[in-house]
Amino acid sequence: MTTMADSTFKLLPIALLLCLSASATGTTARMLQDSRLSTSLSARLKLDEGSSSSNSCWESLFQLQSCTAEVVLFFLNGEAYLGPGCCRAIWIIQHDCWPQMLASLGYTPEEADILRGYCDATEAGGSARPPPPPPPPRRPN
Repeated sequence: MTTMADSTFKLLPIALLLCLSASATGTTARMLQDSRLSTSLSARLKLDEGSSSSNSCWESLFQLQSCTAEVVLFFLNGEAYLGPGCCRAIWIIQHDCWPQMLASLGYTPEEADILRGYCDATEAGGSARPPPPPPPPRRPN
């Protein structure tokens, strides 16, 4: 007859082996995942290119940061004018760099589309200003 201590003693090595194998598998999976993320991140940020295109992307991103107040006013009152530097930065980011960047900066897809349309018209040299963006929907009280 086996005692409770004997059965526990037999299960202990099996439990330890399972824990060690699970730990090793998890560590290997994380290492592979990290190497893939760093490669795709550098590709997405266009860091591999070392060209002037990559530099203009980063310069445009910093320009967009400096004209955030213009963009906020553009959406608040619908009549604000976006300066050529701000529109140029939006145009470069949307067309040459990271089309999804505006969404990641907190703009909704609709706002990003409005900015893109406005700045596309400005970049195309259209003298007529596009219609102002629609007012934001009102939330019920």
